[in-house]
Amino acid sequence: MTSASSPRGTPAGARKPAPATSPFAPAYRSVMIGMLTLIALNAFESLAVTTTMPAVVDALGGLSLYAMAFAAPVASGIVGMVAAGGWADRRGPARPLLTGVGLFVVGLVIAGTATGMGTVVTGRLVQGLGSGLISVALYVLVARVFPDHVQPRVFAAFAAAWVVPSVVGPALAGLIAEHLGWRWVFLAIPLLTVPALLALRPALAQAAAHDADADAADADTTAAPATPAISEHRRIARALGAGAGAMALHWGGEQGGGVGLAVVGLGLVLLGATVPHLFPPGTLRVARGLPAVIVLRGLVAAAFFGAEVYLPLLFITQRGLRPAQAGLALTVAAICWSTGSWLRGRNEGRWHDATVLRAGSVAVAAGIALAALAVSSAVPVAISLVGWGVAGLGMGLCYPTLSLLTLRLSTRADQGSNSSALQVNESLTVAVVLAVSGPLFAALVTTHPTAAFLACFVLAAALATAAAALAGRVSPRP
Repeated sequence: MTSASSPRGTPAGARKPAPATSPFAPAYRSVMIGMLTLIALNAFESLAVTTTMPAVVDALGGLSLYAMAFAAPVASGIVGMVAAGGWADRRGPARPLLTGVGLFVVGLVIAGTATGMGTVVTGRLVQGLGSGLISVALYVLVARVFPDHVQPRVFAAFAAAWVVPSVVGPALAGLIAEHLGWRWVFLAIPLLTVPALLALRPALAQAAAHDADADAADADTTAAPATPAISEHRRIARALGAGAGAMALHWGGEQGGGVGLAVVGLGLVLLGATVPHLFPPGTLRVARGLPAVIVLRGLVAAAFFGAEVYLPLLFITQRGLRPAQAGLALTVAAICWSTGSWLRGRNEGRWHDATVLRAGSVAVAAGIALAALAVSSAVPVAISLVGWGVAGLGMGLCYPTLSLLTLRLSTRADQGSNSSALQVNESLTVAVVLAVSGPLFAALVTTHPTAAFLACFVLAAALATAAAALAGRVSPRP
């Protein structure tokens, strides 16, 4: 008589061990450390460069290129995202990730050794291209390495990786620029990419092996047609057009007047001609499922960042706060964003995705409304700080949910291109909204400053409200 046991040798009646849900379990620890290091470095770079750029202009001159130093990486990042999407789908995430890190480092070195602002802008272009490759490749790496039940906590950890740079990044960058020189704000970051890549090596090898096995299983004896390569070349060309359109929006919005308006118009034409081909069918009409997910990502991002641009300025110019005090709002939002992502990750399977997105979008809209109360001197600034924390919490609920839905509504063959579409739409929607709000703000601020701030906050809140109204469409079926 044989003993009662399961086919795998587990005694009958024994409970199977629960699958690990922590992204820091031994099987995932190395890849998590590597990914979080890259994200933290990118976050520090973004915040540090914003803090340091005035010192760069003071040392090198070229004030007319100041805005372009920020527009350049946005434009080239769009190209990097599109390139990484198709590349990761065809070859896996390892090559675009390594290439992205290499370009990111080269761009920082170019900017850190620049002798003029034109070279700084060139370095920022290269750096943005690398960042675009990295951001999409990391999404695909999450899909290839982590099981579905672990992915929510991975994205929560991504959000947490921004918190420390948000708290210490600007102050640390200021100290480095003051005591060591602004160049070391750029040049110190590449040194820290080496341990990140070493930690990622096992995961990249695992992902490459997985892709090789899948490709072998799917291989056909006939030669592959040339159409996919041609299509990919067209996508890159359209991404270049979209990136040029985004740069035109940014630059034109900064200029104002007839010339600025003409450049903005040119940017909109470029976007209209190129963008529809970079997204899945049905995106522009907010079709159910993945198209709605992509649209919602753009709406909530444009709502949050479209308001965040003006909030510190409001605190400084209208309420008399010092820059460090005004920056506290950004720190509060970063902490609350991480908290929202943590809550989303802890409650995977308990909350309906559409409900989470609706609640998160409403929180963003309500937080913007509370933050806007700072236009009145009768309202304590603390209320606006709390409001901006509420907006950050809403973003923490929305972002990981939209990222997860993108991966889960994709097949292995289009995880990269769909992740690319998600992030490209975010960048472009933010650029378009800032191109609209910038001239509107400039036209009102000299004569009606309160109305200028309120107009931008109302626009941002309206976008978040639209996201809440459309949240139910993320479900593929009614």
